[in-house]
Amino acid sequence: MEVISQILMPSTLLFLLLGSILGLFIGALPGLSATMGVAILTPMTFWLPPEQGLAMLIAIYCTAIFAGGVPAILVNTPGTPASMVTSFDGFALTKQGKSGLALGVNAIYSGLGGVISVIFLMVFSQPIAQFALNFGAAEYFALAIFGLSIMVSVSGKSIRKGMISGFIGLLIATVGLDPITSTQRFTFNQSDLYEGISFIPIMIGLFGLGEVFFQFLLKNDQNNIKENVKERSDRILPNKKERREMRKPFLFSSILSPIIGAIPGAGGDIASIVTWEQSKRFVKGEKKKEYGKGSLAGLAATTTANNGVIGGAFTTMLTLGLPGDAVTAILIGALMMYGLQPGPNLFVEDPDIVYTIIGLLLLANILVIILGLLGSRLFVRIMMVRKEYIWVSVILFSVIGSFALNNSFFDVWIVFISGVVGLIFRKLDYPLGPMILGLLLGPMAESNFRRALLMGGDFSYSIFFTRPISLILIIIAIVSLIIPVLNKMNQRRKRNV
Repeated sequence: MEVISQILMPSTLLFLLLGSILGLFIGALPGLSATMGVAILTPMTFWLPPEQGLAMLIAIYCTAIFAGGVPAILVNTPGTPASMVTSFDGFALTKQGKSGLALGVNAIYSGLGGVISVIFLMVFSQPIAQFALNFGAAEYFALAIFGLSIMVSVSGKSIRKGMISGFIGLLIATVGLDPITSTQRFTFNQSDLYEGISFIPIMIGLFGLGEVFFQFLLKNDQNNIKENVKERSDRILPNKKERREMRKPFLFSSILSPIIGAIPGAGGDIASIVTWEQSKRFVKGEKKKEYGKGSLAGLAATTTANNGVIGGAFTTMLTLGLPGDAVTAILIGALMMYGLQPGPNLFVEDPDIVYTIIGLLLLANILVIILGLLGSRLFVRIMMVRKEYIWVSVILFSVIGSFALNNSFFDVWIVFISGVVGLIFRKLDYPLGPMILGLLLGPMAESNFRRALLMGGDFSYSIFFTRPISLILIIIAIVSLIIPVLNKMNQRRKRNV
């Protein structure tokens, strides 16, 4: 009851609403993303109590993911990676004069998918956390190695580039004082580096300024939104026949997407592709041929998956301390700034914050439905904002946010350096996901590796292979590394043949 009263306080609800409105703008504007929005605005929330700051960040996350489907539907330009598949059927419906209906389906099923994923979080988080309480240093090291093995799956087209990006993140994570002996490493006698390079400024630079710099240097501008967008007056709510058509794909997607979201490194983009493809099995006859040409069933499946992964991603983050996706990676940093450590101990030491997060996720996804339906006409206007205004706003928020983090100009320099690195990575097509995994999981892997060796005595490595949980996690990590490499080799062999 105490948690419920905190969530329903007017101040908390105000920040939840404010985050939802910001998320609408961030998601509906092509080129911005939920990751960028949460990264830039995270420092702005540190002066707030945890429940209010988390309300704002969670609302931005949930709403921006949904709102990314708006430009995908109206102008065939996904606002976020998760909404890429939304454009397949959404834009086709717009060309048929059904943009209002497509926007309505996007709002309703994104919100419902998010609500069901929160139920997944409520049911499975406690048992997983109880199991994880048995973890020692060896198990946590193996868990970190498993998380780092996801580098391969988030490397995109080139595993080599992904591994290079990941090892750069690991290298940056070693800056500061040694976790066991407190010896200086890569500090160059700079006091600002004694505690390492702060995670949040790097995130702001990579995803905020890096994206702005990249868009600024693009020679070929995006589609002229003012010419392509036409406000329509068709209905927004689906009728009974259409709801029946979307029922099975929705139920299938709402069950599968939280499971996909719980896999570290898998996000809404993967879930939307998988559920869209697999949901065809529930559609018969001519309706199956409509997939990609304006299918409401296909649109319901993919929009459900957009927000359906959120509960799964939070389950992994809260119970194991591993980021389910890029946004939860940033939220791990935010929780640490509040003095909270995601992982099984969080359920024992700060259970109230876990229940607060669950309640905020539930309210945020309900707001997605309400604001999505009420604001469907407003979205057209949002997308007409000039890019120059957006760029200036992002840069301003990045500078203010990074300085406010520690009242340090050093963090501002980190943001700009990270922004240049983000630009270079985008130009060279190097993925940023592996670097983030290295930054987050590197310290966890190193400290627990060395503690486990001390516990094993005589620095024996057998402790990692004689404990069942750590052995299983290491085997899974090795398999996760080998399978993508073998798949790449098979693809090359087939091309040569």
